[in-house]
Amino acid sequence: MPARELPTSVRIREVGPRDGFQNEPDVIATHDKVRLIDQLGRTGLKRIEVTSFVRPDVIPQLADAAEVLREIDVPEDVSLSVLIPNERGFQHALALRERFHEINVFLSASETHNRHNVNRTVDESLAGFSRVLERAGTEGLRREAVISTAFGCPYEGEVPAGRVTAIAQRLADAGVEEIAFGDTTGMANPVLVEERFGIWREALPGVELTAHFHNTRGLGLANVLAALHAGVDSFEASFGELGGCPVPAGATGNIATEELVSMLEEMGIATGVDLPALIVATGEVRDVLGRPLGSRVLRAGPVDWAPSAEPPDA
Repeated sequence: MPARELPTSVRIREVGPRDGFQNEPDVIATHDKVRLIDQLGRTGLKRIEVTSFVRPDVIPQLADAAEVLREIDVPEDVSLSVLIPNERGFQHALALRERFHEINVFLSASETHNRHNVNRTVDESLAGFSRVLERAGTEGLRREAVISTAFGCPYEGEVPAGRVTAIAQRLADAGVEEIAFGDTTGMANPVLVEERFGIWREALPGVELTAHFHNTRGLGLANVLAALHAGVDSFEASFGELGGCPVPAGATGNIATEELVSMLEEMGIATGVDLPALIVATGEVRDVLGRPLGSRVLRAGPVDWAPSAEPPDA
């Protein structure tokens, strides 16, 4: 079978300020979050997930969600999104409706992971989100859903493609314009990725399909290439490879945004992102966290980095 022609350009949502900061053991100061988001907003990234309205006693790292939204100052053409855990979180977010443009809701494809993550069955999550999505539509917000463990579950193992598709169809029926399929614990491989996105593309006409890969077992960018071959042109990533999942032990974060941009641009696929500026932003978050990050591009620089230039990780 002939290979599908690769996209000429892609869309990238940066999720580090939410997915990444949420998973840090220490709380990052609000002024540092604001400074880093403002910096990301000037790299050419057009979509940034900035925070989530979750219970502060459960995730203290995001307790300053309202303050962050009030204080960030990014260019007008940057679309800001917030992750919504439930109806109560959505009510809190609506108090700052003028400060963001998109909402993301999330659930797991496997019952066990969903129970561990949000203490709900999949049906309970879907029922709650249907009301949130309906209200978000009346507010003129763009609506995305993220399906975690779409390629496998650390508790249940293989998650059947039909189960993921059925959940995605219910979300599409509830009004989402975009669905991200998450390899939450790094269980995907390129063959599986291309096969499943082929199924989802056929089942979900008119819905934007987004790939969300983690680099747990080093296959993140290989899976990106497989998704590209399946016609996917929308990705989520996190600067510095921040983020992750507490299961399995030793899991790493999301694919690094700067590595994704570097690879795509080298392949002739436009991202609209200023890679040197993004690397500077990644260096800034490394300094704020005070530890090395997993990003290889941060350490080595892009392919065309001038040999005489100061190393990016100096």
